[in-house]
Amino acid sequence: MTALIDLKNVNKYYDDYHALRDVNLEIAQGEFFSLLGPSGCGKTTLLRTIAGFEAPSDGSLHIAGANMNGVPANARPTNMVFQSYAIFPHLSVAENVGFGLRKSQLSKSDKIKSVEEALDMVGLNGFGGRAAHALSGGQRQRVALARALILKPKVLLLDEPLSALDKKLREQMQSELRRLQRQVGITFILVTHDQEEALIMSDRVAVMFDGAIAQLADPQTLYKRPRTRKVGDFIGVMNFLPAHVTDPNKITLDVAGLGTVTIAPEQAPSGTSSGAAEIGIRPEMMSILFEGEPDRGEIAEATIQDRAYYGDMTYYDVHLKNVPEPVTISMKNIIGRPVLEVGETTRVSWDARSLVLFAS
Repeated sequence: MTALIDLKNVNKYYDDYHALRDVNLEIAQGEFFSLLGPSGCGKTTLLRTIAGFEAPSDGSLHIAGANMNGVPANARPTNMVFQSYAIFPHLSVAENVGFGLRKSQLSKSDKIKSVEEALDMVGLNGFGGRAAHALSGGQRQRVALARALILKPKVLLLDEPLSALDKKLREQMQSELRRLQRQVGITFILVTHDQEEALIMSDRVAVMFDGAIAQLADPQTLYKRPRTRKVGDFIGVMNFLPAHVTDPNKITLDVAGLGTVTIAPEQAPSGTSSGAAEIGIRPEMMSILFEGEPDRGEIAEATIQDRAYYGDMTYYDVHLKNVPEPVTISMKNIIGRPVLEVGETTRVSWDARSLVLFAS
């Protein structure tokens, strides 16, 4: 991987508050990269440091091989789309998009052509003469994107640009942003607290807690093989069951509710030792065996404690023997499959390959 952005040992202090902690990160040319984490984890501070709105307290930042320490935001090969979009309400759509070209050496006709190309790129062809205040939320977001992209930056920085949109429009714009990134071929860096958004859109995701990167991986690895319980709990829904490692060489363990299990090395942290631990398993990696369905995988007895019907899916909370907390199982509502009642006993199937071991 050829790094377009390279951060080494970057720290940021606000008086006694340590906002970024020894961040080491490489982001490739043409990558859609996401910074994901809860509020206050440092993701926006890191984005603003790349943009040049914040200066690192120590460490180095290079973009396209050039040292950015001391380089102001307007001199960096980056542009930013803010959460608020920052659209000028008194200007037309075309004037908003072409705002950054005011001091360029382009002729008037070339500026008009550039604006038209940028609007076409984001699906707003013919909107140039419209007043900015007459746009919908999704259209304002597209105008902000066009205004950023018209300057042809090496890196486009996106600070939670979809958070103000309703669910349906947000999902539509997720697809549009990904399509646009592939079309223009530049590096996108997205800040989001939405786990699903990060998984859908990104080539790689950095999960951040307390100013540090807890795990950096592609979406599938992040979801299937979280490195820590905290990452597993943050990315989607995960069940956690008490366990005891009895043979660290073969990675054999006794799991509450599931019995004796042997897992592969990639499902466990390096240096696994004997003793108390926890395993994690996703709700969709467990199945309820309905009446008449054949046994498959490992089987455990369970009792339905609660259920939530979502139309396409039903989420069950079940009780497994010796497990203190309810275990969540998601089941697709297919033809002929009943929705079970609270209090019913049932059987649960699972596969050892779905387990992830965490040190206690």
